[in-house]
Amino acid sequence: MILVTGASGHVGGNLIRSLLKRGERVRVLVHHDRRAIEGLDVEIVQGDILNPESLRTACEKIDVVFHAATYISLFMHGWPRLKSINVLGTRNIVEACLDCGVRRLIHFSSIHTLVQEPLDEPIDEMRHLVESRLYPPHDRSKAASEKEVLKGIEKGLDAIIINPTGIIGPYDFRPSHSGEALLRMAQGNLPALIEGGFDWVDVRDVVKGTLRAEERAPTGARYLLSGHWVSVRDMATQVESIVGVRPPRLVLPIWIARLGAPFMTAFARCTGKRPLYTAVSLKALKSNRVISHAKATNELKYYPRPFNDTIRDTLEWFSNNGYL
Repeated sequence: MILVTGASGHVGGNLIRSLLKRGERVRVLVHHDRRAIEGLDVEIVQGDILNPESLRTACEKIDVVFHAATYISLFMHGWPRLKSINVLGTRNIVEACLDCGVRRLIHFSSIHTLVQEPLDEPIDEMRHLVESRLYPPHDRSKAASEKEVLKGIEKGLDAIIINPTGIIGPYDFRPSHSGEALLRMAQGNLPALIEGGFDWVDVRDVVKGTLRAEERAPTGARYLLSGHWVSVRDMATQVESIVGVRPPRLVLPIWIARLGAPFMTAFARCTGKRPLYTAVSLKALKSNRVISHAKATNELKYYPRPFNDTIRDTLEWFSNNGYL
């Protein structure tokens, strides 16, 4: 029996479908949202990663735990909630695994836990975790969550860590931050593009690499699962080739976008809607362009698919499910 936390999320929804296709028995920890698992043959446990008792119930007779539950924030505030869900929640999962004799824990982290500088050198698994308060709270919270996993390993837990880059792909029910940005491009709802880009990876490739890591990786291993660095301008051009919506002609330099970021953030606080961009997302667009997946390729036979295939399949899924 396999347990998946964060079952309602983008990674969780894709992971569960792959596990079921493989013939696994799957138990899912669900807090509220169940859209990603509707109609799937899974055992549902109502729980909360902040409730240790519910986690011990979920982990009973479980062989492997995939911990995908997380809270993502693109703001420079909100540390209490990030610490609660990402750090304390992971600590609770680790303790539940130890208490219940879970054989292996796979922890989904993020590329943002690793120091980006120097920008002219590729990022690999040897980069240090971020610690400085100059880094966004989300990055620090995910780095701290990794330390909780490492503490569990010291206590005898068999665990590995997965660091994907910017995830996009189908079965994005909420949708994710990246999925929403892609939708806005396809709907023609962007007033302008912004200079810069990011390393984007298909959620299906992340799941495939993770499943191979669960089978083959030694205790304590870390794998960067990256894809392709693509500029915002090139992404919009590919969206145009698929749906026919012309991208905005205006492309703003990062420094101009930064001037508007505080107003975007303030507007988001007032309306409860996601901002078009924030100071944190702008920083990500200027982050390291070269993120090596050489280790995953060598040890897991990990080969990310062409970026255009990901864009096409994602937009098709959004269209077929009423988002586009």
